[in-house]
Amino acid sequence: MAIEVRPLREAEDRGSFESGNEQLNVFFRRYAGQNQFRHHIGATYVAVENATILGFVTITVGHIEVEDLPADIRKKLPDYPLAVVRLARLAVGLNAQGKGVGEHLMRSVLSIAMELRDRVGCVGVVVDAKPGAESYYTRYGFVGLDVIEGALEERPIPKPMFLPCSVIARTLKVGVRKDRP
Repeated sequence: MAIEVRPLREAEDRGSFESGNEQLNVFFRRYAGQNQFRHHIGATYVAVENATILGFVTITVGHIEVEDLPADIRKKLPDYPLAVVRLARLAVGLNAQGKGVGEHLMRSVLSIAMELRDRVGCVGVVVDAKPGAESYYTRYGFVGLDVIEGALEERPIPKPMFLPCSVIARTLKVGVRKDRP
């Protein structure tokens, strides 16, 4: 059976998921369902094979100030806040790591960003990469953003990164839709 990426289901058992990162495990077990089904502040997608959750990704919508973008991207955009997809969390179960599950989840996020671009407007995807994960996102074409404020001393400082829809389109081989105004 192939890996399927689909929205998290409300009654789905998340209690046995283990990624090796306790913060991600706690989020998935306790808060992913609340955020999606009660508060409606994020959507979690799961990679599933044979009814086993192999990994998850949580996304939400947000915005980025145009001045926070790299100069080569910024000069092509209007000077006001721009809609983005925020990749909030991504984790792969210990038994599924190294088997392409993260790739399936990322491609789903990128596809959602492109769908939003065409339906309501979206300039790209933003992620706050944890230290050590920057190279993973760089593989997809994410570029680093400068951190101006908001560092938390009790946790490692994440690196904000951005992937524009123009790069996603090349990555997914998706052209600009003809029916888009």
